[in-house]
Amino acid sequence: MIDAIFYILIFCIGTVFGSFFTLAVYRIPLHQDITHKRSYCPNCNHRLSFFDMIPVLSYIFLSGKCRYCKQKIRPRYLILEILTGLLFLSFALSINLNIENINISQITYLVFGLLYIVGLIIIAGIDKENYKIEKSLILYETIVSSLYMIYLYTLEDTNIYRYVIYLFILVVFMIFENCYLRKKLKDSYIIEILELSLIMVLFNHEFTVIYTIIGTLLSIAFNCILLNIVKNKNKVAKKTSKFFIDLPIGFYLCSCNIIVMIVLNFLAFRGGKIF
Repeated sequence: MIDAIFYILIFCIGTVFGSFFTLAVYRIPLHQDITHKRSYCPNCNHRLSFFDMIPVLSYIFLSGKCRYCKQKIRPRYLILEILTGLLFLSFALSINLNIENINISQITYLVFGLLYIVGLIIIAGIDKENYKIEKSLILYETIVSSLYMIYLYTLEDTNIYRYVIYLFILVVFMIFENCYLRKKLKDSYIIEILELSLIMVLFNHEFTVIYTIIGTLLSIAFNCILLNIVKNKNKVAKKTSKFFIDLPIGFYLCSCNIIVMIVLNFLAFRGGKIF
């Protein structure tokens, strides 16, 4: 019973973050404040009250419309809140949490894991919409991963030499991007993808990232095949497209990394062999 209440709480926390993700994905590329500025209706600009922002319930009670201008709210907000709640719940279930036998290692991994996933979701959302990975989110994920690395070294007595090497390479990439590419005014999207991959190695095991990259490549290939089928059906003329520029690689990479993490956790925390 206590475990059920705990998992329901995790789901509710996830829905709250799901509501926040929509705001963050919209405001961060515009360099708007995401913590102090009150949420508002994008149609009538009216500030939303507390009762307008209760995850899932507000959408249901308001029948999917703004309380003030009656403009229809897109259902994707509701879907994102529910999916994020399920994602948080899945991550908690994957590490086999039991309130009666819980330990500091599990709690720490749960907290850092969810903070890491929060960053990945926002990165994925922005990249899908803008084909860009925000520097502030790269920095956020670097800090989360570094703090977790410090915890592993100080309290878990884990050998972190390989993590330090990855962190050093990541810092070199970040310095190169900010000092050289910015002066040359060159597109740094590929460098950002490499930085994101290094962060994933920093937080996860190498094999987790290998499975993530495989999943990413398969997802991209499947999506491209599907798009070609749709194009051929609609008899759309083929044009020279900026395929690699317009492809949200970060979106696929983050999505696959979250899925791989959860699947491998289900195996690892139940005695299954992974590597």
